[in-house]
Amino acid sequence: MPAATVIGLVVHATHRPRFTEATELLGGVSFAWAVYEREDEIREQVTSLLAARDIDGLLLGLVPYARARDLVPPGLPVAVNRSAALDLALAWARARGDGLPATPVSIDTFDQETVDEVADALALDRSAIDCQPFDPARSIADVVAFHRERAAPYVISVRTAVTAALAGQVAVFNALATAGTIRADLHELALRIRSQRADRQRFAAAVFRAGKPGTDADRAALLAQLRATPEFADAWIDDRGRHGIVVFAPAALFETVTHQWVGLPLLAEGVPAVAGFGIGASARSCVALAERAAARAEQEAEPGAYLISEDGVVIGPMGTTGTPLAYTYRDHGGLEALAGRVGLSAATLSRLAAIERTLGDRPLSPSDLARSLGITDPSGRRLIRKLSQSRLALAEGSSQLHRKGRPTRLYRLAITAALESP
Repeated sequence: MPAATVIGLVVHATHRPRFTEATELLGGVSFAWAVYEREDEIREQVTSLLAARDIDGLLLGLVPYARARDLVPPGLPVAVNRSAALDLALAWARARGDGLPATPVSIDTFDQETVDEVADALALDRSAIDCQPFDPARSIADVVAFHRERAAPYVISVRTAVTAALAGQVAVFNALATAGTIRADLHELALRIRSQRADRQRFAAAVFRAGKPGTDADRAALLAQLRATPEFADAWIDDRGRHGIVVFAPAALFETVTHQWVGLPLLAEGVPAVAGFGIGASARSCVALAERAAARAEQEAEPGAYLISEDGVVIGPMGTTGTPLAYTYRDHGGLEALAGRVGLSAATLSRLAAIERTLGDRPLSPSDLARSLGITDPSGRRLIRKLSQSRLALAEGSSQLHRKGRPTRLYRLAITAALESP
C-alpha cells in the first residue's frame, strides 16, 4: 500500500484510544481524524476533514454515516464500522461477570439477526431479550425511552449518548467495537482502496467496428480516425480485418474517453461505427469481452458502445453524445452510487439486483443468498445483515423446514426500489 494513502476516521472523542490501537498494526496508511463529542457536531467535523485533507477512504460508524452520508464525495471508498457479534457476546459476558442474569435484557443498535445468533450460541431465552435495531430516524430520546419501558435489569448499548442518558438509572454495558473489529474494517477498506487503484491502472481492450455493411474503405476511415484521436496517442491500435480494430490502453483512458462509461462522442465524428470495451485479467480475456460487447452494440438501432467486464458488469448502450441512450449497470442505473453509499462493490450489488429480478416477489433466506452467490453461509448471513442495515433487504417472516431447530428468517431484496427512488 503506497505511503500516500490516507484514511479518514470519524469517531466519538471517547472512542479515539480504541481506534488508535486498531491503527497501530496497519502499515503503509496514514490517518486523518474527525473527532466529535456530540452528534450534532458530526457534519461540521466531516466537512472540515474532507476540506482539509485529500482522503483516499473513510471509516465511520452508523451514526456518523447516517448524519453525514450526503457529504461523502461520489466514488470515495467508505466503510461503516459497526459492532460485531463478538462485541455483543463480550458485553453479555461482562454483565454475567458482574453477577447479573443473562436475561432479561434490552439491547439497542444491533440488528435482530445478530442478537438471535449470539443468543442461540449462548443458549439464552430469546423471548426475554428485547432488541431495537439501529434506525437513523430514531432519536436518542426514543432509544432511551425504549430501554426504560422494558425495565430490564440491565442494558447493552452501542451508543455513547444512550449510556450517558441512562447513567445512574440502570446498569449499561457498552458493546462498542473492539480494536480487532475496527482493525478488520480498516484492512477491508485499505484493500478496497488498493483494488480501486489497481482498476485505474490495469489495461483494457476496445473493439471498434464500422457500421454495417462496413466496407474496407469504411474500416480504413475508422482506423485513421482512431489513430488521429488525441486520447489514443499512447494506445496500441491493431487492425484485425473483419474482426474489427482492437485498441489496448489503460482502463482509466477508456473511462475518460467515454465520460465514465456514459457516452462515446468520437463515434459521431466519422463513419458510422460501434464499439465494445472489455476489462479482464489478461489481454486475451479483455479482447474476448470487448468482442462480445461490440457484438451486443451491433444489435442496437443506433451507433453506440457497450462495456462488459469479467466480473459480470454490463454497461450500455453508450450513445454518441455525452448523454447516453441509456445507462445500465446490469440494467440498473445509479447502481454505482448506491453501492458506494452502502459499502458494497458495484459488481456485488449488480449480482444481487439480478438475483432479485429472478426471485420476483419471493423471499429468500441467508443460506439461499449464499448459494446463489457461491459464498459460505456465514458470509451470506453477514451480507444479509449489511443489506438489512441499508434497507436493501427487508424482513419477511420466517420458515421452518424441519420440526427441530429454530426457524430461518426470510428476507425480500429491495435493491430495485432503492435504485428507483429519487
